[in-house]
Order: sequence, then C-alpha cells, then structure tokens
Amino acid sequence: MGKHEVGTPKYIANKIKAKGLQKLRWYCQMCQKQCRDENGFKCHTMSESHQRQLLLFADNAGRYMDEFSREFCQGYLHLLKRQFGTKRVPANRVYQDYIADRDHIHMNATKWLSLTGFVKYLGRSGQCVVDETEKGWFVTYIDRDPETLAAQEKKAKKEKMDKDDQERMMDFIQKQVVRGRTEIDEDSGEFKKPLERPVEDKPLVLELKLKPKPVPIVGPSTSFSIDKPKKKRKTSETDEEISEFQDTSEKKIKHKHHSNQKIETKKSFNEVDKEKGWLRDGLVVKVVTRSLGEKYYRAKGVVQADSEKTPSCIAKVKITSPGDAINHVLRLDQEHLETVIPAIGKTVLILHGKFEGILAAMKKVRVEEFSVDVELLENDKGLVIKKLPYEHVCKINN
Repeated sequence: MGKHEVGTPKYIANKIKAKGLQKLRWYCQMCQKQCRDENGFKCHTMSESHQRQLLLFADNAGRYMDEFSREFCQGYLHLLKRQFGTKRVPANRVYQDYIADRDHIHMNATKWLSLTGFVKYLGRSGQCVVDETEKGWFVTYIDRDPETLAAQEKKAKKEKMDKDDQERMMDFIQKQVVRGRTEIDEDSGEFKKPLERPVEDKPLVLELKLKPKPVPIVGPSTSFSIDKPKKKRKTSETDEEISEFQDTSEKKIKHKHHSNQKIETKKSFNEVDKEKGWLRDGLVVKVVTRSLGEKYYRAKGVVQADSEKTPSCIAKVKITSPGDAINHVLRLDQEHLETVIPAIGKTVLILHGKFEGILAAMKKVRVEEFSVDVELLENDKGLVIKKLPYEHVCKINN
C-alpha cells in the first residue's frame, strides 16, 4: 500500500499520530525510524533497508556505538550549557529535557547502560562537576569556552586595575594629609620641646590638691550646701524650720536612691533573660556569622540538642540549605544563630514569656513592627497573642 498524498485527511491524521514521543521499544536507532505499534515495528525489522543497516552495523559495531555515544554526550552537554549554564542542577532533570526532543539519540544505543554511569563518565572526563546526594546525582557544567575564559580574564584584569587606582588614590590622600600637617606646624612657629627624663632616676610624683565639691541638696524653695558653714540662728523657730527642711530633703534622697536600686535590679533581670538559652531540639534556625565561611552564611539548619539539657546556649545544627552544605553538622552558639519566621499557617514554638515552650500557629506577620501574631495550639487553645517579637518565636521542624 502506497503513501497517502499530501494534504489528504489520511495524510494529516498520520502526521498527527506521528507527532511527539512514541514508545521506545518501537524505535529503531540504526534506521532512525519510530513505529507507532508492534505490528509496524515488526514489519520494519523485516524490511530490506533495515537488514542492510544491520549488516553495516555488524561489520563495524564499535564505530557506530562510539558515534551514537558522542552525539548523545554532545546533545546532553549542549542542553546543560544553554539552559542551565554553570548552575548545579539534578542530572535527571537535564535528561528529561533532552529526551523531550523527538529526534534525540536514545541511551540504549550508547555505551552507557544507565544515567548514573553517564554522569560518572562526565565527572571522570572533567567535563562536569558531579556529586551524589539523597535526592540523586547533581551536575555542574564546567565552561571552558575560549570566549568565556577571555571574558573572565578581562573582568579580572579590570578589577585589578580598579584596585590599583584606589590604592594610588589612597597614597595620594595620605601624602596630602602629611603635607597639610607639616604646613600647620610651620605656620604656628611653636617649638615643641620633647619630654626628657631627669638625670636622677627618681619616681615622678604629682601633687594634686583638689578642693572637695559641695553636695547640693535641692529643696522646694531654697538650696544650700552641706559643707557650707552654717550661721547662728537667732530664734528657735528658724532652727525648727531648717530641721524640717533637712528631714524632707533626706527623705527625697532616700526615695531617689531606692528608685535607682529598682532600675538596676530590673536591668539585671533583663540581662539574665537575654543570657538565657533558647535553643531547643527541632528548631529551624539560620546562621548569621561569616566566621565559618560564605558557604554557611545565611544557611538554614535544624537544631539537634540533647532533650535533657534544653533549652541551652550551644547546640548542634544540621545544615539543610544551601546545596553545598547540606547534611553538615556544626556546633554553634546561639549568638551566631537567629530564629526563622515561617509562612502563614505554619507551626512555631514560643521561646520566651508566659507561654514559653508552647506550640502555636502563625496568623500574621507585622513587617514594619518586626513582630508576629500567633494562635496557641496547646493549653489555652485558640487564644491569639499579638505583636510577639521575631526573637520570641521560631519555626519548628515537623
């Protein structure tokens, strides 16, 4: 039966059926022909053209396998470079995008039996950086294009030139400062005699005679000094008035001293509360120190603290992001960590205050006030607490 003419309904129907990916078991890589069903594939394998291709393949099987493997590798790397660049991506994601092309080279026609074997080959040959995680294999393309290398070299050269210009400018400014100071010293005309130690090696003694300052006592209508000599009073009534005034002033001074003691006590309580540990097992925290390197800065992790000692100031943190630091366990102080605020509806743990250690649900985030509203999930269930500071709640790892 011959082919249907172009433009006929049967021809259009066949084209629509042939569009897109078909089953792999009905695809012939040697002839690059895709059959729609088992009967069509059987007919193709019995055709004369297919038999000729098999004879050519039998004469030099290694050459055909190497050619298919080379085309498959080039297509995979071209897609990885064009679509993802030098980003770290899952190898299977790139493979799925590659096989979406109807005319791609199938892996069963290459020398690699699986995608894992192909990824390991890319790592051994130095074409990509590969690493295995719990989520599978990841690849990072190594761009060795001469144009890219030239652009990177040009950028580094420009940064070096800018740095040299800044250094020259700083030297010029320093010279100007020294010159200005020299001109000021010359204009003043004062000769500064250097300090010289006396011939006799004796200790230097300074005699400072300072007069004690009088302590003022403030009254309702009159002020006087305690150290100031008092004049003789003419009448007993005047002495009684002054004694009453002194008693009133002493009471005010005692009251003021008592208030200062209250303020200092309150301050000490706040400092103790600040030094109190808040790290608990299961909290999701963020690293805020650069002392560990840029790889861990702003990375998130889960606290793995001993339940008998929590809350504590120091605990182990298992890093969960970014990808370069996943599954690393660090021992950190709470000063190097900060709480994580989750999305609306997620579960958090209250760290301070009356409801310390109680689970709650996130209701609202007040960005301008750096606070949140939460709804209790335990004890007073349903109670909404408003304007809790960011430091008083933290996301819990469910």
